[in-house]
Amino acid sequence: MIGNIVGAVVVIGIGAFVVAQMASKGQFAAELWKPLIEARSWQYYFLPGLQNTLIAAAYSIVLAMVFGLLFGVGRLASNRVVRWFCGAVVEFFRAVPVLIMMFALYAMLPRLGLTTPETNPLIAVVIGLTLYNGSVIAELVRSGVYGLPKGQREAGLAIGMTRGKSIRFIELPQALIAMLPSLVSQFVVILKDSALGALITYTELLRAARLLGSDAPFPILQTLFMAAVIFIVLNFILSRIAELVARRVGGRTSGRARANPAPPNAVTVPAVGGTK
Repeated sequence: MIGNIVGAVVVIGIGAFVVAQMASKGQFAAELWKPLIEARSWQYYFLPGLQNTLIAAAYSIVLAMVFGLLFGVGRLASNRVVRWFCGAVVEFFRAVPVLIMMFALYAMLPRLGLTTPETNPLIAVVIGLTLYNGSVIAELVRSGVYGLPKGQREAGLAIGMTRGKSIRFIELPQALIAMLPSLVSQFVVILKDSALGALITYTELLRAARLLGSDAPFPILQTLFMAAVIFIVLNFILSRIAELVARRVGGRTSGRARANPAPPNAVTVPAVGGTK
C-alpha cells in the first residue's frame, strides 16, 4: 500500500509538472485545439489512419493466432525433429526485434517481386507483427498446455486417444481459456505495435497524426495527443470485449458441482448386515 501511495504521488507530480509546462507555453489555447474537431481533420487523416491501423491489427491478430497455434502445438509434438524445428523458428523470431523485421521485409519483398509499392508497407507490417507475436503466442500455448494437470492428458490416453488427439481435443481448449488474459495482452501489443509502420511509410493512425501536425495551422502536439486518446479507447474496447468473452466462456466451462439429491420416491437400499 505504501508503494502504491508513493507511486501515485510521483505520477501525479509528474503530470502536474507537465501540465504546468504546457500551460506556460500556451499549449492549452483554444485555437490550437479547435482544428482537431474540424471535419477535414477526421475525413482525410484520423479516420483513414484509424482504418489502416485496424486493418493491419486485424490481419496480424488472425495470422499470429494461426502461427502461434501451429508452432505451439508443434513444440509439443512427440516427434523430436518437429519439436526442434518449431522451437528453432519460435526462438529465432522471438529474439529479432519486430521493427528490424519490418525494415528487412520492406526492403526485401519488392526486390523479390512479391509486393507492389502500394501494398508493400501493409504486407511488411503484417508479416513482421505476425512472426514476432505469433512466436510469443506459441510460447503461451506451450506453457498453457504444460500448466494443465497431468490427469487431463492421462484421461485422454486412458480412453484410447493418441497424444495428438489429447492435445487438440482436451488440453488445448482448456489451455486457450486459461491463457485468455495473456492473449488479450498480446493483442493489445499488436494493436500498439502497428504504429511502427509509420517508420516504413505505412499511413496508420500515428503517421496520419504526424502528417496532420505538419500541415499548418495544425500543431503536432495536439494531433499526437488525439492519436494517443484513440489508441487508449481502442485498447480499452479490446480489453472489455475480451473480459466479456472470458466471462461467457468461463461460465460454460467452470462452476461448482452440486450434489444431486435423490428423487422423493427413490427406494432406499438397506446396508449389508442389517436393516432398520
